[in-house]
Amino acid sequence: MSSSNEGKHEDEAALTEFLSSLMDYTPTIPDELVEHYLGKSGFHCPDLRLTRLVAVATQKFISEVASEALQHCKARLAAPVRDKSKQPKEKRLVLTMDDLSKALREYGVNLKHQEYFADSPSTGMDPSVKDE
Repeated sequence: MSSSNEGKHEDEAALTEFLSSLMDYTPTIPDELVEHYLGKSGFHCPDLRLTRLVAVATQKFISEVASEALQHCKARLAAPVRDKSKQPKEKRLVLTMDDLSKALREYGVNLKHQEYFADSPSTGMDPSVKDE
């Protein structure tokens, strides 16, 4: 048996083992939700392993986008502010649509929001908390 056939056999065995391990794994994204969106796109597959594989890939994508958005948020807070009155008093991390848009743009997703969209770190907070 040649080495290329052995490598191919090992790859197939690893793939089979991985797919069977998906049956024991409960992804963060529920199977029903994945099946719903797969169905809306016209994809129907009775194999639960494939549904879970899509859920794991989606979970990884969301995790990577969130991590990138966090990096953009940290970079924004670390940037020097020219107007000292606009500088936040505390250095808490607040994810903005700009942070998320920049992160998604790196993955080829262009996100645009309406002009009226509230994108201020203090928006939606209790008025007594804003002044603290």
